[in-house]
Amino acid sequence: MRTASKVRFLAQGAVIAALYAVLTYLAAAMNLAYGPVQFRFSEALTVLPVFTPAAIPGLALGCFLSNLASPLGIVDWVFGTAATLLAAFGTQAAGKLRIKGVSVLAPLPPVLANAMLVGLEVACLSEAGVFSFSHFSWAAFGAGALSVGLGELVVCYALGLPLILALEKTGASQKIFA
Repeated sequence: MRTASKVRFLAQGAVIAALYAVLTYLAAAMNLAYGPVQFRFSEALTVLPVFTPAAIPGLALGCFLSNLASPLGIVDWVFGTAATLLAAFGTQAAGKLRIKGVSVLAPLPPVLANAMLVGLEVACLSEAGVFSFSHFSWAAFGAGALSVGLGELVVCYALGLPLILALEKTGASQKIFA
């Protein structure tokens, strides 16, 4: 990778991380960013690995930075960041599958990864908020996965898919991520 390409990659990743963190803090100001029910506007950005591999570390870093404010602390730093990183790789792969020229499956990996990993995180919390795998229950996992997954589904498809379409239709994806 040439120096200019490395700088572009780092700059794109840094901008994506900053946007993700700012949008998450905006959602947090409305009490929508943390907990079992989440509507993080920042999750719309999880479709960006369709356009650039720089989005993968950018999204993971942005998630980690925004989860520094999570009331769940280090547990959310680990599980939330892992879910976002896994989702970003999945989005990059799913983005190659197109239906009528549109990456309609690209928003799905964040939905699945967050439902599973954050659902597990929530299922392992005691009523006092202490994390331990010994606290796990299938009922809590199902409820957590369902609530996190539904919030993720709404954001990723109501905001993320239109973002893909807008970036492709306007040609902005070529100008920004080329």
